[in-house]
Amino acid sequence: MTGAPASPVDLWLIPTDQPAPVAARLWQLLDERERARTARADPLLRRRFTVVRGAVRQLVGARTGVRPSSLVWRYGPYGKPELAGEGGPQLSWSASGALAALALAEGRPVGVDVERLHDPRVAGRLAARHLPAAEARLVAEAPTPAERSARFTALWCRREACVKAHGARLVRSFGVSVAGASPLLLPDAGALGCGPLRLRDVPVPGAFRAALAAVGDAPVHVNYHQWQVS
Repeated sequence: MTGAPASPVDLWLIPTDQPAPVAARLWQLLDERERARTARADPLLRRRFTVVRGAVRQLVGARTGVRPSSLVWRYGPYGKPELAGEGGPQLSWSASGALAALALAEGRPVGVDVERLHDPRVAGRLAARHLPAAEARLVAEAPTPAERSARFTALWCRREACVKAHGARLVRSFGVSVAGASPLLLPDAGALGCGPLRLRDVPVPGAFRAALAAVGDAPVHVNYHQWQVS
């Protein structure tokens, strides 16, 4: 176990069901690529996407001192976002339905994932097909359908968070076990990338589960925030 001090991660929860005037103001912050994506979505998805990307731009702009509309994203081969240029914070965001999350850290890659609880029948099938045997059993042996959904969704969020921290493909995570009491240290990220990962569940409203991962074995101190309409 490392003796290094804990490094801070700021984690923002973003409610995405906002009134149309709020979404309209946030739309003004988006770049051309983001605006093109809103044009292809149905009204609810368009509004939620706009709120997520606009709120992320507000928060990262406040962190860096850059005007939100001037921020430029660069994407890795599997979609991991980062700020173009040098010296900006490491970041990751995720959205599911009415909730999104943004993680910001200095000098340490991070990944965050939020998911609405999966249907118990779908959860069982996905666990049997994709998760390591021990995790699939943990899901299958849940005493109730609701608990089966909760167990699967929590494990899936952990897996996605690890994938996002390393900017890898989800399929490469299926051989990595993410089970255990939160927070936990994964000594070896396996096919995802070199070295250990810190991983923890994130407290979110009841219909959702979320997880945060940070590359390296130094502990993580999470500062929780709630995005407010401005």
